[in-house]
Amino acid sequence: FYSKLYSPNHSEPAMLSFMNNIKISKNLSTEQKNKCNAPLTLSVVNGGTSALLSSSLAADLSHIETRAQVTGYVGPEQLGVALKECELPGMSRDDLFDTNGTIMATLADACARNCPDAMLCIITNPVNSTVPIASEILKNHGVYNPKQVFGVTTLDIVRANTFVAELMGLDPAQVNVPVVGGHVGKTIVPLVSQCTPKVEFPADTLASLTGHIQEAGTEVVKAKSGAGSATLCVAYAEARFALSLLDAMNGKKGVVECAIVSSEEGECKFFSTPLLLGRNGQKLVVEALGGMKASIKKGEDFVTNMSVKLQN
Repeated sequence: FYSKLYSPNHSEPAMLSFMNNIKISKNLSTEQKNKCNAPLTLSVVNGGTSALLSSSLAADLSHIETRAQVTGYVGPEQLGVALKECELPGMSRDDLFDTNGTIMATLADACARNCPDAMLCIITNPVNSTVPIASEILKNHGVYNPKQVFGVTTLDIVRANTFVAELMGLDPAQVNVPVVGGHVGKTIVPLVSQCTPKVEFPADTLASLTGHIQEAGTEVVKAKSGAGSATLCVAYAEARFALSLLDAMNGKKGVVECAIVSSEEGECKFFSTPLLLGRNGQKLVVEALGGMKASIKKGEDFVTNMSVKLQN
């Protein structure tokens, strides 16, 4: 299904996803924590029983004690209506890249046509690949804004915070471990040395902790004997990022989350890094890199000028 959030005082932020357990949980979490009291719209893209599923979920969620207004839509023919003037689409996880690649391309195309200024929050796996897919589709339509396309990696941060807190006997809600890189296996790089509060581990413990964070998703699949993957923690993490972005879009200052975004530095065109979120998307990376480049050039120029003086 697709879910859509309307803010009374701003253009409509929205979250976009296909129906599964993750999204049912996520939409429940989002409505319960809906800080902007925004009406919520749900839409289902599949055929068959989807109409019944959409209407039943809409009725179910509408009973929650918030100002949210819940409406169900059905089928790809209503996708444009579900996305019209949205500001914050997001997607959920599936397992097959070929399927997900097509889904991502279809939804990115719909977003480009119906809500070109939207913030796209992508959680469809493999996120390392679906973010570039969405970006290329938006480029083809001439509406790509790299500050408004996010690969949501919040689940890695949530897991890192939890695992560090367990080892140190801390409150997970008070722990913050930045996680950079990507969103699968070895590309997940937890920066434990930058954890708040500061923590220290022996080398073997740190190696084990890092592997635990990187392979946490696989652990859940094994725990379910291959009958499913992580859903509840994924829903929580997605809702957390979406709500953080909504807070920033509504004027809250100092909102920082990690996500995969376009990067002009190094060999990777996309990279997950801590971002300062704002009304127009993310800006921490651009500002930080600009300052770093200026500082680096100043140092290089100093040596160049010093060499010239010595030669003279």
